[in-house]
Amino acid sequence: MPGVKSIRALERGLDVLQALQTVPGASLRELHQITGLPKATLLRILKTLTERNLVWQRMADGAYLPSSRMRDRLPAPAENDRLVEIASPVMARLCERVNWPSILGVRIDDQIEVIETNRPRSHVPHLPLGPVGVRVNMLLSAVGRAYFAFCGPEERAEIVARMRLHARPGEEMAADTAWLARMVRETQARGYGMRDARFLGETEAGAGPVIDDGRASIATPIIVGGQVIAAINLTWTRRAATAEHVIETCLGDLREAAAEVALGMA
Repeated sequence: MPGVKSIRALERGLDVLQALQTVPGASLRELHQITGLPKATLLRILKTLTERNLVWQRMADGAYLPSSRMRDRLPAPAENDRLVEIASPVMARLCERVNWPSILGVRIDDQIEVIETNRPRSHVPHLPLGPVGVRVNMLLSAVGRAYFAFCGPEERAEIVARMRLHARPGEEMAADTAWLARMVRETQARGYGMRDARFLGETEAGAGPVIDDGRASIATPIIVGGQVIAAINLTWTRRAATAEHVIETCLGDLREAAAEVALGMA
């Protein structure tokens, strides 16, 4: 179109969208490196794109991702990206109501992987939780139990078979059929997962000494179409609150959050 000038501001916005197609989950710094745009300019563009529901920001690490609402124009996002996009604002509201932080976890093989956390929004942002990508024990963590106890028997058998092959620290109970059946039965009867007292934190599954992180957790499954797709927890410090108090005051909010996410994914 000879003689017609292009709109520079629009070009910049499209550059950002294109960058997010290439590197979904990019930080402001990464977008600055990719596009060469000043950070102040990027912030204005990202604010505009967010307000138009074209981009959203993950709570856990502040990364930016293309919205699933663009699926007709952009490549379809991975299912976990869609789950996090739906769950993130729900988790933000949950944190406003109960203050204690949460993680959102999905099954990866025989472990639970953290894909979102509202820890930065809680009144204890210093409390170690997550980060995105960390994997936690399936049988001893609250979020793992919420997933394991409410998934189908065939999936449970597959998870157990994988654990028995790997024999990682903290997964010894996978060999105890009676213990597994009792844990599943008790968790189902309770309706939520509770962290085992023997689970001392993330370092338990890794190298180095096991250090008690002083936390406790409860978790509920997120069920869509009769199938567990994820689980969401609440974590608190044991010296600040008892399990009984958190269950009495916060379990209802946690269940409502899980139901809201499930409805959004249906």
